Amino acid sequence: MKFESSLLQAVPALRHAFFTREGGVSEGIYASLNGGVGSNDNPAHIQENRRRMADSLGVAPSHFLTVFQIHSPDVAVVTQPWSTGDRPRADAMVTKTPGLAIGVTAADCGPILFADPQARVIGAAHSGWKGAFTGVLEATITAMENLGAARGQIIAAIGPLIRQRSYEVGAEFVTRFTDADRDNARFFVPSARADHAMFDLAGYIRARLEGAGILLIDDVDVCTYADERFFSYRRSVHRAEPDYGRNIHGLVLEG
Repeated sequence: MKFESSLLQAVPALRHAFFTREGGVSEGIYASLNGGVGSNDNPAHIQENRRRMADSLGVAPSHFLTVFQIHSPDVAVVTQPWSTGDRPRADAMVTKTPGLAIGVTAADCGPILFADPQARVIGAAHSGWKGAFTGVLEATITAMENLGAARGQIIAAIGPLIRQRSYEVGAEFVTRFTDADRDNARFFVPSARADHAMFDLAGYIRARLEGAGILLIDDVDVCTYADERFFSYRRSVHRAEPDYGRNIHGLVLEG
């Protein structure tokens, strides 16, 4: 039902999970632990799935929080629960409040979980290529610092995401990255198709984290496209499916 980071596992009074799609009640293309309120799945099934994930993290469903993700560098500071309809538009959250589980949804994009064990500050970021490119990781770290964290103490765990062997992009995508920084060429290898390349999203995320001064980085090294235990947007497109489920990944400070 879930994967864990060995580095985050070692942090006292912290619970976290990179949830798989297994162990829920949804059916068909959403089977079975779909937590995406933005999907067209049965709302009652989504609610029960999220309740099960909240229970796994040891919180009430009302305290299992996600945002309305928009592929941005925006970060929400969490001090209290909100309803699904009131969730902020952002792609990351930070908190120092025990008992509030903060999570991000993903179906190929990168979920990044952060924790400063000394300052007792945590964060969660949804980092697809656009979010990483525009600074969501650095913005999350800065927001954690504003709550008392020190970037030299922060642990960052990279969760399941689409890996380079499954992530083909066009020439204009490569140009966008290399125009911004020539060194970004190292995150691309040639594809079997002309004018295409394979993009290393996990490597790019790691490099952005290292550039921001994060010293402790873990990567569960799982590909959402290749591993059927996870929802994958790109796999659903290739199968001509009408919609797709969302994985949720989150963490919580124990009270």
